[in-house]
Amino acid sequence: MAKNAVLIVSVALSAIIGIWSVVAPDQVTGAAVALTSGALNYLDWMFMLTCTMFVLLSVYLAVGPYADIKLGHDDDEPEFSTGSWIAMLFAGGMGSGLLFWGVAEPMYHFYAPPGEEGLTTQAARTAFAITNLHWGFHAWAIYGGCALVIAYFVFRKDAPSMVSTPIEYSLRPLLGDRVTRWVSMAADVVAVMAVVFGLAGSLGMGTIMVRSGLAEVFGTDPNSLAVAIGILIVMTVAFLLSACTGVDKGIKILSNINMVIAIVIMLVVLFAGPTTFILNAFVNSFGDYLSQFVYMSFRIFSYDDSLRGWTHGWTLTYLIWWIAWGPFVGIFIARISRGRTIREFVLGVVVAPTVFSMLWFAVFGGAGIYIEMFGGGGLAEIVFEDVSAALYAFFGYLPGTGVLNILAVILVFIFLVTSADSGTFVVSMMTTNGNLNPDVRTKLIWGILMSAITFGVLVSGSVSVAKAMAITGAVPFTFIVFVQLVGFFRALRADESAEVRDLRLARRMARAQESADLKTLAE
Repeated sequence: MAKNAVLIVSVALSAIIGIWSVVAPDQVTGAAVALTSGALNYLDWMFMLTCTMFVLLSVYLAVGPYADIKLGHDDDEPEFSTGSWIAMLFAGGMGSGLLFWGVAEPMYHFYAPPGEEGLTTQAARTAFAITNLHWGFHAWAIYGGCALVIAYFVFRKDAPSMVSTPIEYSLRPLLGDRVTRWVSMAADVVAVMAVVFGLAGSLGMGTIMVRSGLAEVFGTDPNSLAVAIGILIVMTVAFLLSACTGVDKGIKILSNINMVIAIVIMLVVLFAGPTTFILNAFVNSFGDYLSQFVYMSFRIFSYDDSLRGWTHGWTLTYLIWWIAWGPFVGIFIARISRGRTIREFVLGVVVAPTVFSMLWFAVFGGAGIYIEMFGGGGLAEIVFEDVSAALYAFFGYLPGTGVLNILAVILVFIFLVTSADSGTFVVSMMTTNGNLNPDVRTKLIWGILMSAITFGVLVSGSVSVAKAMAITGAVPFTFIVFVQLVGFFRALRADESAEVRDLRLARRMARAQESADLKTLAE
């Protein structure tokens, strides 16, 4: 098998889809919608169980016997500061999505919560619980799980940064070298395609949002395809230039800028808006989310087809979307996480971003719902008419609207650049045998191909099509995840140091002795 078989096959498939997207974009998006709809109709139970499994695995890894194992050699130290580390994983993971849905999603669920009456105080509570389910522990546990299996093998075992690495570890003793090589190549190609489709859908939605922002700020046509294509071209040039500078420069600098602007905007909304209501909503939503977590984590509405359709269109679309981004965000997070223990990794990748996401939706969604419940109203109609304009319409209710709109356009654009930059970097790694610093030519090839596929999403002009495109790659990749986890846990058991085993045994003996002493005292 050729050394760069993954590169050749992946580029060929992506080029075919890219050309198809430019020549017949409606056919491409139609095929994506058909595939995802069929998968949700027949495999909704499996996707729900899989995504919830990631949360349970995260808890076990953070508190279990492997928590102190380092992602790297025992003397390795983190390459990036904690602040830059979290900023980069956040910018690559879901930064533009939070801006796109921060106001809109809680509003949708407030008006039409599944199985409940809308526009009530209970509907407001349900809206935040559902939104936190979609953007909270499940999302970041999926990212963390996909990243952890890669980071462990790359930095602990000095293996290539490839999706197939843990698969080879688990399958080679069972299937032999020849079969394992073919399975590994197929897994890597599927992962590459998942990243390409996931990024194309997300970049399409982000570009539509930038177009809406330009319409608010400069009065351009909010529905112009030419404007959208112009934004895509500028974005492509920007992320290719950034990608050529490497992780420690372009992505790191842009991610830190992102976080500063995002926090500034959030603080402005918090203190210029209904501050007390927002803080109360945050605390309340945190409690509602945790108290309903188990129920919502397994809820499919099996006995009501209309509500089951709601689950497909919202909850499962989101959860599968995170799986689609799993290879991309996973490998990228793995690349920036050397030197951290598994416990530190889980806290930084799963817990910290989840809390920030919940605060973000409490601020933006809480202020939006306050406008509908106690203010002048009218925001919901704008949100439902054009979801990409929701954030800018929301700023119209706050002081400094013009400045906030400009900052939001800049922030969305930079988030798109960092996501595309990170994705290009990761796909280049995946198609150069896990090279942690892939060559510029490979980055350019992938950047151009992903932009071509994004063009097809923009021609459709539909957010639902963009979402379908984004989750298309997750359908086959879900099955790969299971094999990855098998290899990961086999390696953990074999790698567990004598020191860790002795420490755990000593703790068990101490607990047994303490129980015996208490029993003796009782007698």
